[in-house]
Parts: sequence; structure tokens; C-alpha cells
Amino acid sequence: MIAALAIFLAMRVAGGRPDEAPAKDLWKQVEIVRTTHGVPHIRAENIRAAGYALAWLQLEDYGPQAAMNVVKARGGLARLFGRDSIESDFLERPGHKRAEATFEKLEPLTREIYAGFAAGINRYVALHPEEFPASMPRDFTGVDVAALDIGRIAPAAIRRFLAKMNPATTPRDPAGRDDDDALANDNVGSNAWALAPSRTKSGKAILLRNPHLAWTAGYYEAHVTVPGVVDFYGDFRIGGLFAVVGGFNKNLGWATTNNAQELNVVYALDADPKHDGSYLFDDKSVRLRREVLRIAYASGKARKSETRESWYSELGPVIYRSAGKIYVMKSADDGEYRSGEQFLRMMRATSLAEWKSAMALHARPTSNFTYADAAGNIFFMWNAALPVLPHAPGGDTTAIAAHGAKDVWSRYVSFDSLPQFLNPPGGYVHNENSSPHFTNFGAPIDTTNAYPNFQKPEFSLRSQLGLQLVGGSDKFSLEDVVALKHSYRMLLADRVKPDLVAAVKAQGATLDVAAALAALEQWDNTAAAASRGAVLFEIWWTHYSQGRPDSLRYANPWKASEPTTTPSGLASATAAVEAFKWAVLETVKRYGSADVAWGTVHRLRRGSVDVPIGGCTGALGCFRVIQYAREPDGMLAANGGDGWVLAVEFGEVPRAYSVLAYGESPRPDSKWHADQAAMFARGELKTVAFTPQDVDAQAVERYRPGAPKP
Repeated sequence: MIAALAIFLAMRVAGGRPDEAPAKDLWKQVEIVRTTHGVPHIRAENIRAAGYALAWLQLEDYGPQAAMNVVKARGGLARLFGRDSIESDFLERPGHKRAEATFEKLEPLTREIYAGFAAGINRYVALHPEEFPASMPRDFTGVDVAALDIGRIAPAAIRRFLAKMNPATTPRDPAGRDDDDALANDNVGSNAWALAPSRTKSGKAILLRNPHLAWTAGYYEAHVTVPGVVDFYGDFRIGGLFAVVGGFNKNLGWATTNNAQELNVVYALDADPKHDGSYLFDDKSVRLRREVLRIAYASGKARKSETRESWYSELGPVIYRSAGKIYVMKSADDGEYRSGEQFLRMMRATSLAEWKSAMALHARPTSNFTYADAAGNIFFMWNAALPVLPHAPGGDTTAIAAHGAKDVWSRYVSFDSLPQFLNPPGGYVHNENSSPHFTNFGAPIDTTNAYPNFQKPEFSLRSQLGLQLVGGSDKFSLEDVVALKHSYRMLLADRVKPDLVAAVKAQGATLDVAAALAALEQWDNTAAAASRGAVLFEIWWTHYSQGRPDSLRYANPWKASEPTTTPSGLASATAAVEAFKWAVLETVKRYGSADVAWGTVHRLRRGSVDVPIGGCTGALGCFRVIQYAREPDGMLAANGGDGWVLAVEFGEVPRAYSVLAYGESPRPDSKWHADQAAMFARGELKTVAFTPQDVDAQAVERYRPGAPKP
């Protein structure tokens, strides 16, 4: 009896289920306090109630997306929408089976927050049935939510291999793009800085988090507090709990940036000619494992089903068979189930040692992590679940012959062997999706890689500008960091404009071209809203560089031996001049003037907001990355890149600023839809409320989510 009471009390302290309250009553255990601009602060009695509130908020602010993500994760879309959704269900169902098999292996807190998130969805669906299909489930479980975080082989990786083997019959991605090609577009990435106390005016470490993704990516700003368990402020991703989390608690914080590594290997196994469904490995015949899935789908008012079989080797799933070969894909991430657990541990960490212990789970297979804390530490890690290959890398389009265990990878590069920088000389670390080699120029730089599948040395123009902004010896306040973050400088112009001007002058120009060139010379090489010349430069560069590799764009392409001064110059003066003449005519044709202001053309339009905005693509060397889409009136409206910005200074109490350009809700009728847009366009951030006193002072709404209506 005493032991049982001790366990009960321990669960209360740890944030477990203190009273086994029914899911419909979890609203009694949590309060949401909305502060200025609708930022939700969750005050929960336990971790299950916190998960419940997060799910409720996502549905309240974003509509059905979070619930539909969980339907998808358990392989149930076809039951709602018919056979058109069956491909997704066949892809997702193995991940759900993995979640079922591993759920009890997760720590109790992780299971509790997953269960709470499921309960929040169920409660919201029950109270708002009009927002969902008539047959929408209301019986989601923690397993269903955990399935969102199960590692799996990216379908795009399989498609790329099949496209090489049999292009005519390769299925296309329904979305029309590969979902793991994020680094192919320099607008899709992030910036992150950490400054040591030696580099700040306050003597306190500062962290900058600044992801760049489409404004439909669903970054969601929130603050979660469970007494004695977690007090975390940062971003979550709409649709689940732990897709990628960044932010801070009282003691520390981190930011993520995308990195590049090879996690998948295709192996070619020899089919056993004597035994169908077997392969030869280490001179033995090994049976493939057959799994059969049956997926039900709606067909009018009836329900039908379809059955398919899949085959698995001990290395991974079979993805192709041909000419006596069985091709399988072995992925570093396949089946990993603890990524949510890792993020929750990180959110609860109180020191660098605890945070690194959480990271050492190695359950998050990708991403750079940039870290700072109240103890004054700064840290950077190029993170990857990176296989130790016994062969040359092949990517996911080249098959490696595998005749036995010696031919295939079986372990990961150890956590301690991954590139890391702890409190390096110069007092800074930075990353803008480039390779880890140039994270800090005060530390020795070695551009050789210990392992062949490490990210190759690269240092983009955006990264070079980031280094110029923080890589010196100046000391910065938190407000200085915010101002630096909004640098509108276009580094590409610094590198190639002198050659362009010289080439046009050398060839001679008509009056119109000469006038445009004079305006370009006067331009300050920024993409600020008021800048005149930036629009012309961008149109010229796009035309000049179209279809050209860097060797035919630049006189001096980027070199690892000259990482901060290349690329530079123009490879072809003749082509540059012809492109400039065309660009002058084209700019006038589109916008009426060759020196039209950047902000006249580039707009932030959201709700009733329609204002000029500065910022350009990373390909042009901007640190303030903004992606645009052409509107019917010919103007360019921001729709991606910068959007979520968080800057925090760690002292006895963290001090922070943030902005979420697209607001807390995409619903046009929400008051949190466009209320941060103009502020973001001006390069301003709001003050973060973190302490209970500050939250209460900024409070504009208070409620218990899912409470019965009076």
C-alpha cells in the first residue's frame, strides 16, 4: 500500500496521470492564456493535459490539419475519402504497426503527452463535428500520434532509384515534388547564431533561431508549462507534437538548420536461383519476409478493401527485382521511434550535459543544432544518424553489391565523432545550411572529411554574409542581433556588380541603358524596400545565369581554399551586357521604370495588409531570405523564407523577441491571421512573455479548452 502510494505521488511530480481523469475532463486540468498577437501559453497540471491543449490549439487555429495528419499516420485516409487515398494508407500503415510495437518502450512522459494530444483531437472533433467529414474518427490514441514520429524511408528516395531502373513505370510524387529535396532550393533552410558572453554587451549568451520555409509549413509559436516538468517556449509544427522543435527554457535553448547527408543505401542482393523468395547472403539462403496489408476504403455508402503484399530482407524492404537481383534499401532512420522522446528530453534539460545526453539518443537523424545557455556555453553540432560505410557512397540511385555482412553498413558514426564546436575562439557559432567546416573561423578548419558520406565542404553566399555579420570582434546587445538579422544586403551584388558596370561601360550603351546603369551604380546593394536598382539587378541576374553552371556564371567560382571571397566576377562580359540590355527593357515593361523601388514590386499581402517588404532569395546572397510568388497584378507577394524569428538572451531570466510573419492562424476570420504581418515587413519583433508575471500582464484571453458551454 505504501509502495503504491509512493508510485502515485511520483507520477504527480513527473506529470503523469494524477487522477486518471477521463479524456473528456482534461479541460479541467489546463488553462490557455493568449497574450498579445494570440501566442498561447499552456498552463497544465500534468503533461497529458499539456498535450491535450496543444492538439486543441492546433485545431482551433489551423482547422482540421492536425487531426487529418493523425488519420493519415494510422493509415485511415481511404476510409474517409475513398480509394484515391489508398496509396498513402499503404505507405503509412507499416509505420503505425511500428508505433504499436514500440509505444510501451517510450518513457512514461512521452507516452502521456502523445495520449493527451490524441485526447485533445477527440474532444475537439466531438465538439466541432461540422469541421470534419461525417465519419471522422473520435477514438484516436497515443499510438496514433506516436506514429507521426516513426522514422521511415522517404518515398522520394525510392522513387529516384526506380526512376533510374525503370523510368517509364516509376510512380510520380502526388505532390509533384520530392519531399526530401529541401536543400535543392536555397529559400528552404534556416539561419542560426549563438554568441558567447565574450561577444555580447550584457555578458550573457544569445541565440538566434530563424527557419526559412514556405509560409504553409505550419510553424506555431507556443509556451508550454507543467510545474516541475517543463517550461518551454518556442515553435511546434502544425500536425503533431515533435516534427522539429526549437526554442528555449529558463536554462538553455537551441535552433535547427537543415543539413545534408546520405542516410539511405540501396543494396543489390543475389536472388537464390534454387529457392523463390530467397536471397544469398554469406553463402546461405535467406528467406524474404512477406507481409500482407489490407486497407479498407469508402466506396459510396459501402466499404471495400484492397490487399497488397510487401517483401522485406534483413537489411530493409525490397524495392525492386530484376535479372536475378533483389534490390533493398537500408535506411538509417527506418523504424526509429524515439525522436519525440528526444525532443521532450531536450525541452526539459537544465544544463548542457543534460541536453547533450538527450541528443545522444541519436533519434533525430538529421539537422544541425545550434545551442546557447545561461551558463554561458555556446555549442554547434552537425547531427546525423550517419552510417559507417564499408564501401563508397552510392546515394539512392546507385546499388551496391552485397554478398555478405562485410559488404553492408551495420553501425553509425558515434555521437562524439560528429562535427562539434563547444565554446570556440571568437565567441560565435553560425550556420545557414552550409557544411559544418566553416562554423567558426577561429577554430582550425579542415576541409577533409573523416567519413566519405559527411556533407562536403560548401559555404554559400548567405553563409558568407552571416559570417561577416557576426564573425568579427564586435559586441552585440540582443537588440543589435535583431537588427543584424534584418540585414538587407545582397552579397551577390558586391561580388559581380563591379564587373557588370565595367562591361557595360566598355561596350557603350544607349541613353536608356546608360541611365539604368547609372541608377545601378548608385544602388546600395541591398534588397531594402526603398532600394532602387535591386529589382533590375535581380531580373538581370536571373536572365544571365539561367541554365549556366557556376563555372560559366562566375569568373571565380566558389573554392574551399577561398571560402569567404568566392564566387566573384563574371565569366562572360559579353553575355552579361546582353542580359543587362534585355533586363532594362524587361524591367520597364513590367514595372514602368528601370529603377523601380524594391518594395513597390515586393509586397507582403495577408488579410487586409498590403505593405512593401525587403529581403531576397538566398541565391542572391541575402541573409533576410524572402520567397515570392507573382500575383495577378504583376507584383510579387511574400510566401516563404523568413517567417518565424526568435532571438533570446540567457540571464537569470531569459529575455527574448519573436515574430511569426503569417500569424498564429491561417483562418482569414481569425484576429491572429494577419496581425504580425506589417510588423514583420518592417523588420520588427515583439517582446516575448515568458515569466508568469509577464504572461499575466500581456494576457488578452483566458480559457479552458473544451470546457462545456454554459
